[in-house]
Amino acid sequence: MKKILIASTALLAGLSVTSMANAYQAEVGGSYSYLDPDHADGVSQFGVNGTYYFNPVETRDAPLAEAAFLDRASNVHGSVNYGDNSGTKNTTYSAGAEYYVPESNFYLGGNVGRNEYKIDNTGIDRKTTLYNAEVGYLPAPGLLVAVGAQGYDTQHGGDGVDPTLRAKYVTQVGQHDINLEARGVFGNDENKQYYVAGDYYIDKTLSIGADYSKDKSIDEDQWGLTAKKYFNNNVSVDGRLGFGDNYNTYSVGASYRF
Repeated sequence: MKKILIASTALLAGLSVTSMANAYQAEVGGSYSYLDPDHADGVSQFGVNGTYYFNPVETRDAPLAEAAFLDRASNVHGSVNYGDNSGTKNTTYSAGAEYYVPESNFYLGGNVGRNEYKIDNTGIDRKTTLYNAEVGYLPAPGLLVAVGAQGYDTQHGGDGVDPTLRAKYVTQVGQHDINLEARGVFGNDENKQYYVAGDYYIDKTLSIGADYSKDKSIDEDQWGLTAKKYFNNNVSVDGRLGFGDNYNTYSVGASYRF
């Protein structure tokens, strides 16, 4: 009996270690993007980002890219994006949080950022505060619906706040997983924005996808093709090709979980 108890304890401990070996509590990443306008010079931008989860995220049998969402992992996150192209400097700092209310299906999220845009030797030096907040509900496993508001406040300039609606759904179709997302900003006609995207998981480590966005504030729309690959539970790379009426975009990124 004693030997059986010892063996059972060792087995449970082994299963626990195996489960936790696939868990992570933080993620850091970097990115590079290039915007290629039809009638102007290209624009490069570099970015870094990081996320800390309050509790370890269990990957389980989920697509690795969706593990945190499916685990309802509350977190804080931040990012910096910077570009200096022929004296035109464009920098955005951002910090935010997501909170899944324990023992419920409610979700809270928010973000605040600052964009600094400056052109050397011109006197153009614009600073804009950006913010958004939303309240969501998860009516079914893998489904989040959230409403909120996003706004901006430009130094010595204008400001505004517009309502938002967002949905995200991760589910299985046959033997494969899919991710569907949509977001809308419903201000006046000049500020409306729309975004839809989908990802198809060939396996738990590899996805391909497509997206479409429309921004009436700059009267531009764009289609995109995306892909993401995890080489193991910790390291991933991703890329996107974007095609618009007046410009194309190319971006690559990498991340590490620990």
